[in-house]
Amino acid sequence: MPHHKPPLDPNQLEFARLLRHEATDAEAQLWHHLRGRQMAGRKFRRQHPLPPYVLDFYCEELCLGIELDGGQHYSAEGRELDRRRAEHLARMGVRLLRFSNREVLLELPAVLERIYGVITAPSPYAGRPSPLLEGEGKSGW
Repeated sequence: MPHHKPPLDPNQLEFARLLRHEATDAEAQLWHHLRGRQMAGRKFRRQHPLPPYVLDFYCEELCLGIELDGGQHYSAEGRELDRRRAEHLARMGVRLLRFSNREVLLELPAVLERIYGVITAPSPYAGRPSPLLEGEGKSGW
């Protein structure tokens, strides 16, 4: 049976479009290297809605999100929001890489090397069935 994704909230789609048009310098610089399958042939999307969040960059094939953090992420409140977001995404099976805007702008080769290492590493799930989503497999079917 094909997997069907529920439709996205139109407000979230509009928000993602707005974020794409207002990219930070760091986002624009990293996108230059991720777009068009330039990174190990993997397709990345920018400002990808994954309700209730919008990820800066996302590779659906690898369930890999990449987040770039500006100054607002370094307050106590920002760190707590990031922690909750990371936990939620992990429950969805999304691996998350985080970089500061400063890292991207000043240490881009190291950032690209880290991303490349993650996306070319053998999957720990290779050869094993995908884990069931919460609630799946409990009905006795």
